Amino acid sequence: MYHKNIHQAGTHPPVRGLFMRYQFTKMHGIGNDYIYLDCLQGHVPPDPAALSVWVSDRHKGVGSDGLVLILPSASADFRMRIFNADGSEAMMCGNATRCIGKYVYDGGLTAKTSLTLETNSGIKALTLFPENGRVRQVSVDMGSPVLAPRSIPMAADGESWVDQPFACAGRAWRCTAVSMGNPHCVTFVEDPDALELEAIGPLFERDPLFPARVNAEFVRVLDSRTLQMRVWERGSGETMACGTGACASAVAAVLCGRCPRGQEILLHLRGGDLAVTWTQAGSVIMKGPAETVCDGTFEFPPLP
Repeated sequence: MYHKNIHQAGTHPPVRGLFMRYQFTKMHGIGNDYIYLDCLQGHVPPDPAALSVWVSDRHKGVGSDGLVLILPSASADFRMRIFNADGSEAMMCGNATRCIGKYVYDGGLTAKTSLTLETNSGIKALTLFPENGRVRQVSVDMGSPVLAPRSIPMAADGESWVDQPFACAGRAWRCTAVSMGNPHCVTFVEDPDALELEAIGPLFERDPLFPARVNAEFVRVLDSRTLQMRVWERGSGETMACGTGACASAVAAVLCGRCPRGQEILLHLRGGDLAVTWTQAGSVIMKGPAETVCDGTFEFPPLP
C-alpha cells in the first residue's frame, strides 16, 4: 500500500538506485499544506529530508510546505515527524496536528474523537469534531508556552523576552519571543500586508540572536479579541498559515497587554482563521479546520 520498487536504475543516492512509488494524501490547515505519508506499517522513506525537498517543489514536485510522516507510537495513539520544504526537520506544526486527526479518523484508523499525538516537542492532545462521519474541526492542546530565552532558544538571558528592541533588516522593531515547541519571534506592526516579507523574513529567520533559526510573525491588533498576521516559517518561507505561530502571537498579545488571557482570540491568517485561548491553567488551546485536498502517487527519485 505504501511504496514498492519500480525498477533498478544504477547508483542513485539517496535510495541506492531504487525508484520508489509512494501513495500520499495532500491536506491543508487554512492553506498550510503538507504531503502526508502513512508509515503506520513501518515503511519509512530512506531519506525523508531529500524527499521533502523534492515533493514540496510547486513546479517539479507535488507542491507543499513540507512532508509529514504518520507513524506508530509507543507512548501515544500516533506519532508525527514533519520536514520543512528545505529538508530540515521541524519540532512541531499546529496545522499538521489537526490534519493528522482528520486523516486517522476519516480513514477509519481510529474511532476515537480524543487522541494523543507524539511530536518532537512532546505529546499533544487532540479533540476531533466530526460532522456526518468526517472531521471538520480539530482542537489541539498545545501545552504551555516557553518564555525563557535560553530555552526558546535565543542568545539572551532572563526569564522572558517581551516587547524588546530588536534591530534587523535595517530598522528597529519591538519583538516578543515565545516557543510553542518551536521558536517564534512576534512583532506587532500597523500593516502586515505592507511588509516586504520576502526580504525581511530570511533576515529574521537567520539572525544570530536565534541560534536554531526562528519563525517570524508580523501581527496587527484589530481589537482586544482579534488579530491579523503574516508568518515567515523557518525552512519554508512565507506560508498561508502557521498554527504554532498563531499560538505564539496570541501569547505575545497577552504578554504585551493587547489581549486578555483566558478568552478566545481570533487570528486572521492569509489562509483562514484560527481560534486560540491561553488558559489561566497555562495551556494554549488552538482550534481550526483541517481539509483533504487529494490522494495520489508519485515516484522518487524522479527520472533524470
